[in-house]
Amino acid sequence: MENRELTCIGCPMGCQLLVKLEGDKVIEVTGNTCKRGEIYGQKECTNPTRIVTSSVYVKNGEIDVVPVKTEKDIPKGKIFDCIKALKDVIVEAPINIGDVVVKDILGTGVDIIATKKIDRVDGNESKTA
Repeated sequence: MENRELTCIGCPMGCQLLVKLEGDKVIEVTGNTCKRGEIYGQKECTNPTRIVTSSVYVKNGEIDVVPVKTEKDIPKGKIFDCIKALKDVIVEAPINIGDVVVKDILGTGVDIIATKKIDRVDGNESKTA
């Protein structure tokens, strides 16, 4: 039997979890003060995932980049590939919060969405930050 100690990130409490595993199977999660801790402990030890945040370039926008994030968690092992895939993405302004910037990133079934509104500017206007 293997024991893993984790700090839960499911809520602001930051509980110290102890996850007992037998092979790939979670036997018990202790130390959590809410149900989210149990779910986090199981998931982190069997299929760790994360929300990815980054930014992409904006063409004809009031600012040159827009912050983006994955709509849902993606497998932890795909984080760096996701960031790499976003490196050359350029979107056209205007952009609204929640707009899909990249559909189905890396075949995960998860979309990349904008997290800031960016208005369009004409080419002869000065940009402001």
